[in-house]
Amino acid sequence: MKVIICGAGQVGWQIARHLSGENNDVTVVDNNADLVRRATETLDVQGIAGFASYPDILDRAGADDADMIIAATHSDEVNMVTCQIAHSVFSIPRKIARLRSQSYLDAIYSDLYRRDHLPIDVVISPEKEVAEAALQRLAAPAAFDTEEFLEGKAQLLGITIDEDCPVINTPLRQLTDLFSTLRCVVVGIRRDGKLFAPEAGDQIFAGDECYIFTHTEDMTRALEIFGKTTMRQDRLVIVGGGNVGLTVAQALEARTNRVRVKVIEKNRPCAERAADALERTIVLNGDGLDQALLAEANIDRADAVLCVTDDDKTNLLAAVRAKTAGCSMTICLVNDPTLVPLMQPLEVDAYINPRATTVSSILRHIRHGRVRNVYSIGDAEAEMIEAQVLSTSPIAGQRVRDIDFPEGVLVGGIIKGGEMIRPKGGTRIEEGDVIALFALAADVGEVERLLQVSIDFF
Repeated sequence: MKVIICGAGQVGWQIARHLSGENNDVTVVDNNADLVRRATETLDVQGIAGFASYPDILDRAGADDADMIIAATHSDEVNMVTCQIAHSVFSIPRKIARLRSQSYLDAIYSDLYRRDHLPIDVVISPEKEVAEAALQRLAAPAAFDTEEFLEGKAQLLGITIDEDCPVINTPLRQLTDLFSTLRCVVVGIRRDGKLFAPEAGDQIFAGDECYIFTHTEDMTRALEIFGKTTMRQDRLVIVGGGNVGLTVAQALEARTNRVRVKVIEKNRPCAERAADALERTIVLNGDGLDQALLAEANIDRADAVLCVTDDDKTNLLAAVRAKTAGCSMTICLVNDPTLVPLMQPLEVDAYINPRATTVSSILRHIRHGRVRNVYSIGDAEAEMIEAQVLSTSPIAGQRVRDIDFPEGVLVGGIIKGGEMIRPKGGTRIEEGDVIALFALAADVGEVERLLQVSIDFF
């Protein structure tokens, strides 16, 4: 399949990395020649330096016979014009655009993206994706990473194993025997910076970062088994009242269980806009790093602080200051992946990587067949893939133990007859089942073959 990716920043680079690794013909376009050079030197892709919205640049990129274009530059307007030219001049069948401005995303203007107006097949909103990720982090405060699967029946949780974990040094096979009714599978372990899919004889050690796939109803029990306690989030302070903070606050206001939320926003017009849009939430105009303002927000009594300004360092420092003042749970928005190793020494409990959430959202839409959900784990180290099993799939009709999965692939859960079950060796996978698979990046292509899915749209 031939794909043009416009924008060679972190999102464009990660998408190019995924698609080129799956033997697709990928061309990256960016007006920054250094970013294009980085992509061509580190990935198996072609590169064109120039403005993605210029027809001659798209022509040079091979738009005449491209199957898909992904417009992920830093400009909404460039992304929109690029999709229009891709449709009107080159008839590219599939067009995906990343749009940030909330005005472009308002539901009342949804007709704008019809094929006879501005032909964009899929619109990705990073702010909405990040807000949803923040809400999921708040729902599982003991986890540093979370994602929902199988129609809300399952959760992928990333948790750090502490010294006092009750099941430390216990083989996974023994955990299965001890907790036979628990619908939970350890699908991935990151140890000494390396992520792998564990085998039945592997043990869990202190300092490991474990990815567990659990039935939503068993989430609390699963966390307790791994030494994590769940806390009610009744009081929340949000540092940053922009699009992300406002969306989270509005979602919390809409819930039936009341959550007391206070928003701190430095920019006065932005704070006034948030105050006008919110009904029960207190909005404070000031600096989230100001100790006196944090005290005014009763940070010492807050169950969690969510730092979502547009500056990574402000988010980190605000989280540290809130923790020092007595807040028990801190969650940060961090764009720069090189800052992630600072989380543990700074005692930041969880983080949200907006690029990772955007990449995951784009992957959901470019994988065809019966793929329902895709989540990119870590620095594109692995994926959690949810798909419906087709009759043409090599795994249809086989028992789990008989399927020749690669070493980096594990089955996390299966939906049969509307119910999620924990997979066992004797579980037979049948046509129509929905299966969730953990796959290391190198094994994603083989997973697609086993599921008989493709990103080919024709």
